[in-house]
Amino acid sequence: MEAGKVCFPKKYHRRPQQQLLEEKQRTKPPAISLHWLLFCLLLPSFSSCLSPAPMPTHESGEEWLIHYGYLPPADPTTGQLQTWEAVTTALRVMQRFAGIAETGILDNATLGLIWMPRCALPDITPNFPSEKANDIPVAFTCTFYFSHRVKSYPRRARLSRETMRVLIYYALKVWSEAIPLTFHEVGDHTADISVEFLQLDHHDSYPFDGPGGMVAHAFFPRDPQRAGTVHFDGDEEWTFRSPDDFGTDLFAVAIHEFGHSLGLAHSSSKHSIMHPYYQGPVGDPLQYQLHIEDHAEIQKLYGNTFPFCCFPPTQYPCSRLGKGFPDRCTSNIDAVAQIRGETFFFKDQYFWRLSQSRHLTSPQPALTTHFWQGLPSALHKVDAVYERPADHRILFFSGPLYWVFKDNSVEEGYPRPITDFGLPQGGISGAFSWPSDQKTYFFKGDLHWCYDETTRHIEEASPLLQESWEQFSSVDSVLSESDGTLYVFKGQQYWKFDQETLQLQAGYPRSIATDWLDCTIEPLRIMPTSPSLGVKLPPNFRGPQLKIEERVCFCAAFCAISSTLLNVLPWALLTLQGLA
Repeated sequence: MEAGKVCFPKKYHRRPQQQLLEEKQRTKPPAISLHWLLFCLLLPSFSSCLSPAPMPTHESGEEWLIHYGYLPPADPTTGQLQTWEAVTTALRVMQRFAGIAETGILDNATLGLIWMPRCALPDITPNFPSEKANDIPVAFTCTFYFSHRVKSYPRRARLSRETMRVLIYYALKVWSEAIPLTFHEVGDHTADISVEFLQLDHHDSYPFDGPGGMVAHAFFPRDPQRAGTVHFDGDEEWTFRSPDDFGTDLFAVAIHEFGHSLGLAHSSSKHSIMHPYYQGPVGDPLQYQLHIEDHAEIQKLYGNTFPFCCFPPTQYPCSRLGKGFPDRCTSNIDAVAQIRGETFFFKDQYFWRLSQSRHLTSPQPALTTHFWQGLPSALHKVDAVYERPADHRILFFSGPLYWVFKDNSVEEGYPRPITDFGLPQGGISGAFSWPSDQKTYFFKGDLHWCYDETTRHIEEASPLLQESWEQFSSVDSVLSESDGTLYVFKGQQYWKFDQETLQLQAGYPRSIATDWLDCTIEPLRIMPTSPSLGVKLPPNFRGPQLKIEERVCFCAAFCAISSTLLNVLPWALLTLQGLA
């Protein structure tokens, strides 16, 4: 089975040290094969062929075209050479795919491509599947959610492990924003997508070659044993937003790799993230969006709405979904915060995460101390969390202490006492930063404090908020969105207040579980059965309301039943036709 083996170029190609030593020890010039002579005849002048200065000693010319799918393999039984016409045609196809002039000769631009490190997956794959995802015999089962895990990291890296984890998450999120799949990270379970940083020969038939050359590979969904496996070269200099001539951007490569994991081949479009040649950093993970071509191609496989049965799975049995975790559908929330445009709901030691489009990333909560490393492992509850507008630092409050994070990493010198803010040692119930007056508000019961982040002093709240504060007393949490809209959470309900007048909007309170945490769906429409079957159901029977965990289990059962019916139905119809 082919693997999406990605070799992204750097400014210079660096060959393995062992190969360089062997070349230095050679005393004779490499012989030029008959195949290569035929290939060189396509050059504008034969003199340039006689001095192939930077020409590789292997995988050159004809072999390069064969490897990347432009020429069929030579017949080993006859040893027949490729024809002039076949080589010329292959060159033109290769040039067209790469977006350079179709000369049909081995000109400088074409030589540059042959030398350029790139993806080892063939560009031309005649038998590449074009079916929809649910037609592909993948190794996954039916569910809306599936897991990922970073199993290992490079031994030496400029990027911290936390940064790598975040970039991996956002690379997956790029695809989940376009299709009905969501991803959640697991720490110690078998994951549906497994990410590893490995070196040289790692026993999967696709060895790495040190710095440069091949930097990563992924396996397609059709590979039942290795589907979901993604390997990055641990010898690469992984970077983020660095210049093109320094290192390789992990976020850009990861998006490409996960495209292969989801079933996409290479694209000839230079605008596509699936173009086989590395094109440098792609920008801010919070702002990056798929090119229209990639968006369309992935939706051809998975669609853009939630089907009953969809690829791929979480590996956990239905009976284990939610086991040992707080129930988001019945629990009161400890704290709510908007961080980097996403919404986080905290309960005990866990949190649920909603994307910018308010889609729950996983029905199971994640452990807060695993995501924000630096919080104490014994942390049992978070009182308040908010993102500081001035520098986008993330502040956690629990009891008499607070922590300041830059992304997922705690800054030095923390925790510190909350008395730094002029707050009492007894702790707070919540906090939010309100963009309307650029102040941060802390509250506990009927008490509230207005903190100026610039002067670092407690000040009087704005008159508008002072007049309305009684509406916010004794609440569990307050969420302030970037436009100034305030949401107040108490118990299992929430209220929405206008950002300009702070007046309660009509139609509230509403359910937190239903509106935010995806706890209910449309009821199953079970039709009353025929009296001849001996089963009587009330005419208005509509079936139970299902939580999302139950929906996943129902989906799996529905898939199994549907698959059986679809296999049996054609034979039943043929039998009926024969009887008729």
